[in-house]
Amino acid sequence: MSGLEDTDMAETAGTGRARGGPGEEEETARRILHVDMDAFYAQIEQRDFPGKYAGEPIAVGGNPPKGVVKAASYEARPYGVRSAQPAVEADRQCPGLIFVSPRMEVYQEESRRIREILHRYTDIIEPLSLDEAYLDVTEPKKGPPSGTLVARRIREEICEETGLTASAGVGPSKFVAKVASDQDKPDGLTVVRPEEQLEFIAGLPIGDFHGIGPVTEEKMQEMGIESGADLQDTPEKTLRRRFGKRGGHFKRLAMGEDDRPVQPDRESKSVGAERTFSEDISGPKEMLSRLEPIAERVAGRLGSAGPEGTPIRGRTVTLKLKSHDHEVSTRQTTLRRAIRSEEALMRLAERLLSRPHPPEEPVRLLGLSVSSLTGREEGKQLELDFGRG
Repeated sequence: MSGLEDTDMAETAGTGRARGGPGEEEETARRILHVDMDAFYAQIEQRDFPGKYAGEPIAVGGNPPKGVVKAASYEARPYGVRSAQPAVEADRQCPGLIFVSPRMEVYQEESRRIREILHRYTDIIEPLSLDEAYLDVTEPKKGPPSGTLVARRIREEICEETGLTASAGVGPSKFVAKVASDQDKPDGLTVVRPEEQLEFIAGLPIGDFHGIGPVTEEKMQEMGIESGADLQDTPEKTLRRRFGKRGGHFKRLAMGEDDRPVQPDRESKSVGAERTFSEDISGPKEMLSRLEPIAERVAGRLGSAGPEGTPIRGRTVTLKLKSHDHEVSTRQTTLRRAIRSEEALMRLAERLLSRPHPPEEPVRLLGLSVSSLTGREEGKQLELDFGRG
């Protein structure tokens, strides 16, 4: 944890106006938390099987040569092992790496237990996946209006009741809170107050900004933009000329302008994930390998995207491909029965990659999304109905 003093004094966190004079209405300041479990899947395996895995470098996922790492323990990370990495590469980098088959049902159950703890403090919760969520604790259900204290108590209760550690970030916006949660991992807490946020953002590597993937990062570096400070100093017109509307978005984030609310009850029309690669990906075999962690993330999101973190399913699956010259294409199918498992998504992804034929051009981006969503159980048997895609 960071060396913050434990105080019951309410913080002034948020983007609202400062206190006004007599007769002026005071705007309530926002206190946003981002809670992120540490190496969630790997940590659960080390907790449940301490004799086999505690203190060992483990990778949850498929075995070499075809498997993909879904999560790596912190003992494996110094060797460069990371999620979405081909297992054969991780095995080569980390001597003695132990591969562990995932237990998704266990991870989903732990996620529900953690969600119950979060709801003790606020009902304004926006889950991002099984292992992370935004919370608005401007007016917590219990305790003082202090984002720091709420974050500490949530982390303590998670540890006491599940034996797992979580890291948290506290800030005046979703962007700052999310980046802050990654600053002191594992088992860390980072608080960024409003008067500190511009300095905090200035010190960030440009790749930490939401929406800046490897390709955009490379383009910014060509412009001499390496950090948040460089982005703050770059005129918005220059950014818009190079990146269009996204340039304005990057500039606003750099200046601490992020008023996106935490959305607890939003009705999802689709659930998806995508990834941009720093190099071209060629051939169906390599594309499928890179799609596996994307499918795992989508399945995780479907597992907690319903009301109060309940699972949902979908009948329409879309595969997205973007070539190195930014040409986007999609392939889609609609099923008779709704699905949500990673295995079902991967079977569909394999079919979509080959229908009507494998992609002829290398790609820089791959994505999967699920729509036509429902919360009802519609059977566990996958039906690959490609006649109506």
